[in-house]
Amino acid sequence: MDYKNEIQKLKKAKNAIILAHYYQIGEIQDIADFVGDSLGLAQKAAEAHADIIVFAGVHFMAEVAKIINPDAKVLLPDMEAGCSLADSCPYDDFAAFKAQYPDHMVISYINTTAAIKTLSDVICTSGNAVKLVESFPKDQKIIFAPDRNLGGYVNRVTGRNMVLWDGTCEVHDILTAEAVLKLKEENPEAKIVAHPECQQQILEIADFVGSTTGLLKFTRTDPAKKFIVATETGILHQMQLDSPDKEFLVVPSDETCSCNDCPYMKLNTMEKLYLALENETPEIVMDETVMEQARKPIERMLEISRKLKII
Repeated sequence: MDYKNEIQKLKKAKNAIILAHYYQIGEIQDIADFVGDSLGLAQKAAEAHADIIVFAGVHFMAEVAKIINPDAKVLLPDMEAGCSLADSCPYDDFAAFKAQYPDHMVISYINTTAAIKTLSDVICTSGNAVKLVESFPKDQKIIFAPDRNLGGYVNRVTGRNMVLWDGTCEVHDILTAEAVLKLKEENPEAKIVAHPECQQQILEIADFVGSTTGLLKFTRTDPAKKFIVATETGILHQMQLDSPDKEFLVVPSDETCSCNDCPYMKLNTMEKLYLALENETPEIVMDETVMEQARKPIERMLEISRKLKII
């Protein structure tokens, strides 16, 4: 079957749009109406005038789309597409943790379940975390969850002392400074770019640290011709499209391959995307009360991002 052609026909017939994260396979990125990071995808979902949103990403992202655009039918091609970072922050455990700091506000990374968002005052993404934290007074006490690496990075950049939940993304936390330095030794002319979910040792030797959108912009505009990329492999597709004259080397997750794939992101396929549109399932269905409570901190994030002109 020509999935690309059939998906295009179904999109038109059903007034549907496809939103895809940068970590999706190249074919899905190419057919999507918008490809972006978590902040960009949330912004697009909020303004979408479609009957159906097919979210080519992972579960928490599709939840966000449903929360901020409740009238749309939101489909996730594979309902098993979860997130190790979101899983690292169970609701009951985090609620007990939060209770230990009653005078703290909670800033939660978007990579959390809707349930965790109901315990949060505002949501952030890797693209807006630093500016969002800086928008609050210096003496504001903050709990940051769930990614300790991103939280630690924000603390160092802003001079804050946020209380950090001890969670990580298995795709980024597994990367080592040794692997980065080995690539650098083999490619001394290459610049190192890293996602802030990586460990501190990697961020300290990186030439640039940023969200997936930030990494793309840097590699597109920087004069260097070779880059060592410390994040998920899927980003290389857009990097190569944007800069066909440049070379990109992803930091490997182990010695057996030159890749670093998120097993959840890669569950989505063109066939599953087609079947989701054809059958209008699997659909994201959520409790109305949870949606209402989770919507408030997400909308607060979007409002702060608009004011600070973070796009």
